[in-house]
Amino acid sequence: MSVPVAYQGNTSLAVADWLNKGDNAWQMISATLVGLQSVPGLVILYGSIVKKKWAVNSAFMALYAFAAVWICWVTWAYNMSFGEKLLPFWGKAKPALGQKFLIKQAALPASTHYHKDGTVETAMLEPYYPMASMVYFQCMFAAITLILVAGSLLGRMNIKAWMLFVPLWLTFSYTIGAFSIWGGGFLFQWGVIDYSGGYVIHLSSGIAGFTAAYWVGPRSTKDRERFPPNNVLLMLTGAGLLWMGWAGFNGGDPYSANIDSSMAVLNTNICAATSLLVWTCLDVIYFKKPSVIGAVQGMITGLVCITPGAGLVQGWAAIVMGVLSGSIPWFTMMIVHKRSRIFQKVDDTLGVFHTHAVAGFLGGATTGLFTEPTLANLFLAVTNSRGGFYGGVGGYQFVKQIVGALFVIGWNLVATSIICVGIRFITPLRMPEEELAIGDDAVHGEEAYALWGDGEKYDATRHGWYSSNDDTNHDNNKISSGVTQMV
Repeated sequence: MSVPVAYQGNTSLAVADWLNKGDNAWQMISATLVGLQSVPGLVILYGSIVKKKWAVNSAFMALYAFAAVWICWVTWAYNMSFGEKLLPFWGKAKPALGQKFLIKQAALPASTHYHKDGTVETAMLEPYYPMASMVYFQCMFAAITLILVAGSLLGRMNIKAWMLFVPLWLTFSYTIGAFSIWGGGFLFQWGVIDYSGGYVIHLSSGIAGFTAAYWVGPRSTKDRERFPPNNVLLMLTGAGLLWMGWAGFNGGDPYSANIDSSMAVLNTNICAATSLLVWTCLDVIYFKKPSVIGAVQGMITGLVCITPGAGLVQGWAAIVMGVLSGSIPWFTMMIVHKRSRIFQKVDDTLGVFHTHAVAGFLGGATTGLFTEPTLANLFLAVTNSRGGFYGGVGGYQFVKQIVGALFVIGWNLVATSIICVGIRFITPLRMPEEELAIGDDAVHGEEAYALWGDGEKYDATRHGWYSSNDDTNHDNNKISSGVTQMV
């Protein structure tokens, strides 16, 4: 049977024998979907979920991180994450800019997996598309991780300090987790499972965000007491982009448009929907009303929880994971947080610790329980892997997951602390009180909404929630008991 010309190799100089056009198209689409989660997804979500006076600053922190990561990634960070081995947890830094590197077939040189006797168990990962597609795809993951960290710091971090934090944290924290678990490092070789970033992205961003929030310090007292979203409907737009973009987030990690990618996308939606519904039900039971912000939080925890096992678990397990991700992070955020001295002291603006660190750890642990053997053989480098629920070596897999999580937690606590302390010698981490009182107009000279006269500056006595000279009893200023956003 003759092969149609369009499917033959060497139809042009741009179509190599090893190129699979379908895989390449899906990988670039997946990368773009992940990119849309950040820009405009999280830019919109951050800009709308915060108090009006911080809308511009919050959106810009996300936009800046996205751009800064791009340049750092192609200049040195890609190969530190997915290049040749330098240390068991770190790759060799070098650029990913030349055409000789970018047009050859993609490969992760440290990903060859060996048996204990030194023989090859699983060959090096070599997807059927160019290295340029791999660099693009992985860059989008690095960028969204830094943007998630920003969620803990909104409403008070000095923008100059943030501009320094992004390249430093990418270099000395993100690349470590990425190489160790994905790029062929020691956790990859040991068999720790992280399908699409439950540890590398979510657990690390949750721990790093909480740690950085400790060093930066809290928002102003007024902002901590009242921090209502300035546009709930626009917030839902950003959340929707985040949810739909997760098809690329989890569906692109098999590095192929294959059976496993289909399973990953389906499980992603099952878990997210379940988690959202469970969170909403808990809000209704506990607060007597459903919260839209709470629904978004539940959606996010479901998406995060399924990420480390998206293509490795069965549909029923995705539902179980959704029930857990809709209830356990809800409990830590709504009950434990309000009773814990450390949580009250550290001002994690959007509760990233709960939605990403807790949910990411939960997802990694449950992946160690529910990884189905047949699905594992479709994806994992370590053959015959399985979760604890399926017996055999599954119990050991659960232990591996816990140890892997502890490494990510420990590294991010230490590295993020060192970075923040180092930046303090160059510039303050927190904005001065004058800027905290005014917000966007003081920091950027720009405001999200032109609600006053053209060129008029913010005046708290006239533009605040109510005038300081007004002695009227403003009962309607009290925050709704059903709101689940961190305040």
